[in-house]
Amino acid sequence: MTRDNRARFTMPREIRIILSLGCVVFVFEYLVLPQFASARHSLHLLAMLNPAIVALAVALEMAAIFAYVELTRAVLYPHAPSRFNVLRVNLAGLAIGHVVPGGAAPSGALAYRIFNELGVPKDTNAFGLAAQGAGSAVVLNLLFWCALVISIPLNGFSPLYGFAALAGVFLLLAFFGTILLITRGQRRADAWLRFAAQWVPAIDPEKVSVLLNRVADRITLLVQSRRTLWTAFKWAGLNWLFDAACLWVFIWAFGSIISPIDVLVAYGLANILAAIPVTPAGLGVVEGVLIPTLVGFGVPHAQAILAVLAYRLVNFWIPIPIGGAAYASLQWRKSPRVLSADGPSPAPDA
Repeated sequence: MTRDNRARFTMPREIRIILSLGCVVFVFEYLVLPQFASARHSLHLLAMLNPAIVALAVALEMAAIFAYVELTRAVLYPHAPSRFNVLRVNLAGLAIGHVVPGGAAPSGALAYRIFNELGVPKDTNAFGLAAQGAGSAVVLNLLFWCALVISIPLNGFSPLYGFAALAGVFLLLAFFGTILLITRGQRRADAWLRFAAQWVPAIDPEKVSVLLNRVADRITLLVQSRRTLWTAFKWAGLNWLFDAACLWVFIWAFGSIISPIDVLVAYGLANILAAIPVTPAGLGVVEGVLIPTLVGFGVPHAQAILAVLAYRLVNFWIPIPIGGAAYASLQWRKSPRVLSADGPSPAPDA
């Protein structure tokens, strides 16, 4: 391959990086920084914060992280590592997902590699992490829709609500359509994948077929095990609800009390739009959507800014150094022969 061809192949990645950085600069320049400037006149509210309420908000965010740990253990059942190891892997994934654009792909790749090192079978690992991400997004959309059904008659309709709801419809169709294709139309899916694999170099159609069969078996096992399926959806829902409750408590801490339904609408809208992989973990997008939406629900502008910034400090920024330390501890104590500190768990909700 010539030098010109190599440059041609590497250019798209460079363009993506430049566009991502440009979007970050744009978001901060036109959405976030103006909010900071208008909030400077209300910094005196920080002196009025109740430490007990702030501690409650931090505890709720910790509960959200714990719920995500239990969700991970549920989708990796019966090969789930210990809670401590899963916690460290999730924190490391949060850290890399908060500094690298690309949606859940970078953190998912890191989690897949580490779980393999911890002894989780590859088919269980791949399906579990995919189900974790997609299932969690499905639960978020269901919560958002339920909140919308209650909120729209009371507060009216916004075009952004329709956009987010439509995105959720496509997500659900893709999610359940894929499951239906793999479980009910396995022969047809196997034929399609075999045909496609023939045209891709370095891919063995037989290995693709074997992987499809294993994934289909995992999906069937999960669907048939209602207890495991309910456990996964329960922890996914608690993860989102605890995180949204953290935001609600910070709004309360700065002197405003609004309906939890309104918070769920603003929270769901921000996180659904933040799923577009432009900035790391929706940096700037979440702030740019949450603040005006909360203001529309009656929260004073300065208080909404401070509440969202405090929430993002706990939700986005603090997990970065903690996740870095978790990753360092995993590398320091990494041992391929040891599955976990206390072995695999007997059940996902034990």
